[in-house]
Amino acid sequence: MPAFTQFHDFIEESPVDIAKLTTFCEHIPDDWVYQATGLSAKATIRRRRLPSDMVLWLVVGMAFFRNEPIAEVARRMNICAEGLADEKLLAKSALTEARKRLGSESMAWLFRQCSNQWGLERYPGDTWHGLQVFAVDGALFRTNDTPELREHFGSGNTSTNRQTPFPMLRLVTLMNVRSHVIVDGDISPYRKGEIPLAKGFMDKLPDNSVTLLDKGFYSAELLLGINKLGDNSHWLIPARKGLKYTLLDKQESNDQLVEMKVSPQARKKNPDLPETWKVRAVTYEVAGKVKTVFTSLPRDKYNAQDVAELYHERWEIELGYRDIKSSMQHNAITLRSKTVDLVYQELWGLVLGYNLVRREASQAAVSHQRAPNEISFKYACQFIASQLKVMAKALSPGNTPKRLAQLRGDLTMLFKENRPRPSRPRAVKISKTRYPINRNAAPLK
Repeated sequence: MPAFTQFHDFIEESPVDIAKLTTFCEHIPDDWVYQATGLSAKATIRRRRLPSDMVLWLVVGMAFFRNEPIAEVARRMNICAEGLADEKLLAKSALTEARKRLGSESMAWLFRQCSNQWGLERYPGDTWHGLQVFAVDGALFRTNDTPELREHFGSGNTSTNRQTPFPMLRLVTLMNVRSHVIVDGDISPYRKGEIPLAKGFMDKLPDNSVTLLDKGFYSAELLLGINKLGDNSHWLIPARKGLKYTLLDKQESNDQLVEMKVSPQARKKNPDLPETWKVRAVTYEVAGKVKTVFTSLPRDKYNAQDVAELYHERWEIELGYRDIKSSMQHNAITLRSKTVDLVYQELWGLVLGYNLVRREASQAAVSHQRAPNEISFKYACQFIASQLKVMAKALSPGNTPKRLAQLRGDLTMLFKENRPRPSRPRAVKISKTRYPINRNAAPLK
């Protein structure tokens, strides 16, 4: 029986009764939550009925219930200091003010505290020739169209001087390719590029690692910097079209050493960069097309075919973004918050929620001697969201390990089947007319 059928049958037939947030609290220690809420710009001494630690969980819960009002999310998760929250406490204005008191720095700090530890965790068979595999890429999100948000975040590029319909912001992350857990990331307005954002967290890469990047991250400073980060740290990136380089090998082959010049502009920004740098160029063929990737992986340790196949794993970070936008956000890429600080807060909560699902799924997979990326994220996310829906009855903290063991046993039905993907040939869409359409015109008779 397919995994999704078993999943929905389980949800409909099995009553769920768990401790409030036990699925998450096992992963995030209370000390981390208290330290995060201590960063709140409006922290107060008195105990509120909507305390910051509960509001923090509310923001994470928003990631799992994108299509529901925030008040309903709070009600589902019983976000209240004592007992069930009343209607006044769950009013939209009260929840908004509580989120403002929490701020975005608390969510950003908690995300990094968790991701820096979870993303570097080791799982059986998670290396490539002894190297941990990571990927860097960016994604765009949009916000509500208000003057404040448009002024801060800016708009996407268009072929004319017109602005895009929505303000845009950029998320760039470093992801563990094998577990799909995000190691670190940064958020900025649209106008800031991906490379400057990536430079801020590349130092999180460990020794004995290889990082996969797309050609948008082609930068001598960035790539050479990865080699200097630690012992045996490498990178892999596709060659750009029209790039000029000098062959250093006497005979041409599919595995060559080449030399390139560092641009004067790059050396002006960073005088420590050399005038030239040497890279390995691996050429291979896919579907009749010849492709070339550059890498710092030495030829005497890693053969060309393995290197070419490794680059295909860069697609895993694209799948991670798909999981965030499709499975968690239900393709609603417009964030719901309407102030600058709350937009940042919501997005940090979204990626933290994503990491929570990924880590729980990874540990469930390992407990059944399977690879972390063999569990379907979509159904694991739905499964965990269903656990958060029933909060009326709390269990004692001592039952948390037992509940998590049961949860991981239930997740076995969510392993993906090893079957070929269906072929979906590209289709040419009908081009849109350049003439305006009168939508009020009478229909033809």
